[in-house]
Amino acid sequence: MGVTYQDSNARMSQVAVHNGTVYLAGQVPADASAGMRGQTEQVLARIDELLAQAGTSKEHLISALVWVTDMAEFDEMNAAWDIWVVPGRPPVRAATEAKLAKPEFKVEIMVVAALPEA
Repeated sequence: MGVTYQDSNARMSQVAVHNGTVYLAGQVPADASAGMRGQTEQVLARIDELLAQAGTSKEHLISALVWVTDMAEFDEMNAAWDIWVVPGRPPVRAATEAKLAKPEFKVEIMVVAALPEA
């Protein structure tokens, strides 16, 4: 089975699907003027959209990588995350502090999910 790509440009794709697994590119907020929680909520909403476009949902998350620019705001990111994640189905996750592509970004999240079994 080959790989299918969605929302692609010359540099990258937002979604790649292979062998029943959906890989998303790192997602950043559309409105970087929001605080950490607001930016995280935007990113999680975008993840929901991309997962739906690929035929799956956060109920099928496998893993997540989270980058925040300041660990002092980590609890704000987690406040949005904890409301969003499906109870009893949290993915494996790693989080780290990092400098992101634009200084106004506070958070970037990348996830992997399974396609639902037919």
